[in-house]
Amino acid sequence: MRSLIIGDIHGCSKTFRKLVEEIVQLQREDVLYLLGDYIDRGPDSKGVIDFILEMRRNGYNVRTLRGNHEQLLLESFVHSNVEKYWLKCGAPATLESFNISSANQLREEYFQFLDETEFFVETGDFILVHAGLNFTLENPLIDFMSMMWIRDFEDRNNFLNGRLLIHGHTPLKRYQLLAQHFRQTINMDGGCAYRHIPNFGHLFALDFYARTFYEVKNIDV
Repeated sequence: MRSLIIGDIHGCSKTFRKLVEEIVQLQREDVLYLLGDYIDRGPDSKGVIDFILEMRRNGYNVRTLRGNHEQLLLESFVHSNVEKYWLKCGAPATLESFNISSANQLREEYFQFLDETEFFVETGDFILVHAGLNFTLENPLIDFMSMMWIRDFEDRNNFLNGRLLIHGHTPLKRYQLLAQHFRQTINMDGGCAYRHIPNFGHLFALDFYARTFYEVKNIDV
């Protein structure tokens, strides 16, 4: 059994499917952890979520964390001012993908998928979040907002205690991401949606216990 971790997908469904099916070759005994930001910027947010739901229906163990972009969509259901901000963060591509004009038109099955995403996963070997942890708190696992939004952090109180913190949210160039092998904190965001910027535009997966990175270059248009 492998523990596989994939960073920010951002609507790049073809790239995501290729990484899972062809490069990683996911097996039903594996656990696939997704670090959030399934939507926005890329052309097919709906396709990303559809593929996750398809994998689950077919018996694959896929655990989904919540990114700040999912949080923005969920908050847009009830706060029009949040929806205005979300529209500046890549939401038009998501709305077009679902063929809707506002968040409150999203079908129930997709709302339920987003609403059931996890803020963190904690094991004896690693902690997974979307963005990072607020280590100024005695217990960083109570600060859900930081888990989705924080960028600069440092474990000064040894909260991790030998475990690895694995997150996304802040895009890294390809060589920066691969050079992390193997620090206490690992950022899995390869800037997949930024295919037009040199050294970005890759989607990465980590086989945690094999200490192996897999990657695929963005193939979405």
